[in-house]
Amino acid sequence: MKKIGFLSFGHWANHPGYQARTASDTLLQSIDLAVAAEEIGIDGAYFRVHHFAAQLASPFPLLSAIGAKTTQIEIGTGVIDMRYENPLYMVEDAGAADLISGSRLQLGLSRGSPEQVIAGWRNFGYQPSDGETDADMGRRKALEFLDKLSGKGFAEPNPSPMFPNPPGLLRLEPFSEGLRERIWWGAASNATAVWAAENGMHLQSSTLKFDENGKPFHVQQAEQIRLYKEAWKKAGHEREARVSVSRSIFALVNDQDRYLFGREAGQSDKIGYIESDKRAIFGRGYAAEPDQLIKELAADEALQEADTVLLTIPNTLGVDYNVHVLSSILEHVAPGLGWR
Repeated sequence: MKKIGFLSFGHWANHPGYQARTASDTLLQSIDLAVAAEEIGIDGAYFRVHHFAAQLASPFPLLSAIGAKTTQIEIGTGVIDMRYENPLYMVEDAGAADLISGSRLQLGLSRGSPEQVIAGWRNFGYQPSDGETDADMGRRKALEFLDKLSGKGFAEPNPSPMFPNPPGLLRLEPFSEGLRERIWWGAASNATAVWAAENGMHLQSSTLKFDENGKPFHVQQAEQIRLYKEAWKKAGHEREARVSVSRSIFALVNDQDRYLFGREAGQSDKIGYIESDKRAIFGRGYAAEPDQLIKELAADEALQEADTVLLTIPNTLGVDYNVHVLSSILEHVAPGLGWR
């Protein structure tokens, strides 16, 4: 394990126990948490994207703001649902955010999962082409995004432009060199992990995947990662592949930790359906005293295969408590596992 980041879903609600009661609270606290996380040595600040929900949605203003207030921490998404995106406009937004951050973006994309509304991408003006599913559409848009990130010109210039053009076909601006090599794909199946490798994307594997053989979650996820690495090698990419896995991990070091998360100790995997025809397996969370936590995490096969772990955080509990959660992992757990 080389890197430790956090992953926030960016919830808010007008609840007396929440520190994040409005969208403004969540956005501003997300910036403050990323700054504080960098100060304590966390490697990455990642944010989930959901539409039609009281959660973070449009990622690029937030990523740009964090980029302007930090200097080292990786800044990313986990994940952007490509069914909702205009790939060309996204290239411009991503390029600007990456330049503001000094080339620290690590963008996680996906074909999407069930959302808050029925076929929500239709409300954004998108629909699959003839013969496509919405998942196909998401993957097609992702490939178009990757192609346009290359910086190769594709648009015919106006012979009488408002401003002088460089010679040849025009690319989208602003262009950020190297961003194409920092794109990740959130895969819920073995096949899409292989597809991501073939297309030169890093792999994000979350706390759920489709149940493809009935084995424990961490074993299936480790198998997925190994298939991804084999496909990456076979594709002949010259750069090194990266793999992140998400985990809910809480070191119980004080009474507040035990009160909030002690009941999660000894959890097991769960089976459910995120799509009507596909059985999914949801990985267990971890909550224990540090010594016990180290033993349990050492037995997680997927954690051994990945180079990055994204710690899912309870963002509604506020910046200070989440800094405590992250600090506890860095201080009491990471050294015992040889992380970093």
